[in-house]
Amino acid sequence: MAGSNPPYYATSKPIYPYLKKTNLYFLALITVLCSLSYLLGVWQYGGANAGNTSSGFNTVETIHCIQIENKTSVTTSIDLDFKPHHSTGDGASTSPEESRTEFPPCDVNYSEYTPCEDANRSLKFERERLVYRERHCPEKGEELKCRIPAPYGYKNPFGWPESRDLAWYANVPHKELTVEKAVQNWIRFEGDRFRFPGGGTMFPHGADEYIDDIGKLINLRDGSIRTAIDTGCGVASWGAYLVSRNILTMSFAPRDTHEAQVQFALERGVPALIGVLASNRLPYPSRAFDMAHCSRCLIPWGQHDGLYLIEVDRILRPGGYWILSGPPINWKKHWRGWERTQEDLKAEQSVIETLAKSLCWKKLIDKDDIAIWQKPTNHIHCKINRKVFKNPLFCPAQDPDKAWYTKMETCLTPLPVVYNIKEIAGGQLAKWPERLTAVPPRISSGSIEGITEEIFREDTELWKRRLAHYKTLNNQLGQQGRYRNLLDMNSYLGGFAAALVDDPVWVMNVVPTEAKINTLGVIYERGLIGTYQNWSEAMSTYPRTYDLIHANSIFSLYKDRCEMEDILLEMDRILRPEGSVIFRDDVDVLAKIKRITDGLKWNSQMIDHEDGPNKREKLLFAVKLYWTAPTPDQEGSITAS
Repeated sequence: MAGSNPPYYATSKPIYPYLKKTNLYFLALITVLCSLSYLLGVWQYGGANAGNTSSGFNTVETIHCIQIENKTSVTTSIDLDFKPHHSTGDGASTSPEESRTEFPPCDVNYSEYTPCEDANRSLKFERERLVYRERHCPEKGEELKCRIPAPYGYKNPFGWPESRDLAWYANVPHKELTVEKAVQNWIRFEGDRFRFPGGGTMFPHGADEYIDDIGKLINLRDGSIRTAIDTGCGVASWGAYLVSRNILTMSFAPRDTHEAQVQFALERGVPALIGVLASNRLPYPSRAFDMAHCSRCLIPWGQHDGLYLIEVDRILRPGGYWILSGPPINWKKHWRGWERTQEDLKAEQSVIETLAKSLCWKKLIDKDDIAIWQKPTNHIHCKINRKVFKNPLFCPAQDPDKAWYTKMETCLTPLPVVYNIKEIAGGQLAKWPERLTAVPPRISSGSIEGITEEIFREDTELWKRRLAHYKTLNNQLGQQGRYRNLLDMNSYLGGFAAALVDDPVWVMNVVPTEAKINTLGVIYERGLIGTYQNWSEAMSTYPRTYDLIHANSIFSLYKDRCEMEDILLEMDRILRPEGSVIFRDDVDVLAKIKRITDGLKWNSQMIDHEDGPNKREKLLFAVKLYWTAPTPDQEGSITAS
């Protein structure tokens, strides 16, 4: 609640860096120069009239001198005021007070609103193949122009790693899973909080023990497996417990198949998105994940000509693993509990086995409740095998990384061509942690136009320097447990996330669909995770998902593509109360952003570029204030601090 949530943005030192004291001679020189400049203005514009600030000249000169004096003084705090200096881009200098738009709170019924997965809107779409559960965003003019409220009593989440096991009930007030999955040990309700024991449908003894069983079958410790995807993730305990093995997992599930499962995952500090295997490709590039997992995820792998397993093949890297537990694996032992016939389960397993072979996967092991297949490292033999397995055929010329509203196809995505059976298609990945800074194969092979190895290395060093600068401005970035879920809205090569690798955080790297170069494959080759997103639309996530959002030039990218306020309202929706935002952009763009964020009731401050005040690119640091929906007997008001 407000009383228990300190104003995190307040720092123990000024947000602006300390300024060095200069000698008296330099101060005298500056004073003389300013005086001469003033006298020149008096002479040029005519005696007494020059003293009238309405002329504009004296005002600008006076402000200029004040800035110089501040930069050469020992003042420890400066209120940055860009209003007199920078136009709004339309030829006029409009004050924030004159153009500020207020955004009222939305109704409390919208506290868990996910615009592109709205249950009412989904009813308009066909149910076959779960198309109605895919993204269906509001039409132009249907967007909400209000601020999504947090539920009454909302508290800052537990810090990591405590959050892996605990979440406040007030933040996700849903008890359905505590009853529905009680036997399977997913989640328990204890007073004012939930506890996550780490159980799952197919790992009743806990995710840790289940992962240890997998680790006996494939090596999870040598750094060769870094990125994973969990289809039908539940509350994402599998991904939560892989963190200690340095494996970063993208978990996804449809909205409300089980009430709030993805919301619980994010509240725990575990990467997750709302998503479903239906008709569109998953929003990830080809060859992204080292390991894919399904634990009784209820996906009909054998249906629709194997379409869903073909999509897993697209996003699985050469040599990557697919892990399946639950029906039909070990059906001879479990068929009665699954309430299915032996014949039905045997037939389902036969279809999966045949389909996996047609994809040229090799079955490594089938032990107890776990079966593991491995994708080939190249397609040399697979092309020969097409004489036996006529289907699926290889896809014709296409972009295998295109995955935003792109329909899945029942054809096999070809791997990059190699000429030696021992070669790894697309290039060998370094093991983690060397993988983070090693030049990604997509760059070293020249397949990413315009990005060289030198550019990659320079970008890595640039973001180390920028992050160090950020931490001098907002010391919360250096405090363990203050932030956990981070979002980079325009990630490029993933440099921001890479610079944070030693901090107890994870970053959802976004490559906008409007970006000139599709670099998401590079981000995955570095051992990071991310997704595609068009920021003209809402993100497939719940409100209050992220603790910190990094927005690098995103508003310049979307200039004339959509309304600035719509992107900022979406950022407000997915940002936690007392969450932070770092904007980087042209100063005129930031001036417009600040006027809108003032209307969102964010606290914000403009800061110079790390290379000094002469750069047009500036920083805007902002903090969303704590406020919640009212109690039922306070309808029509809000609780705020």
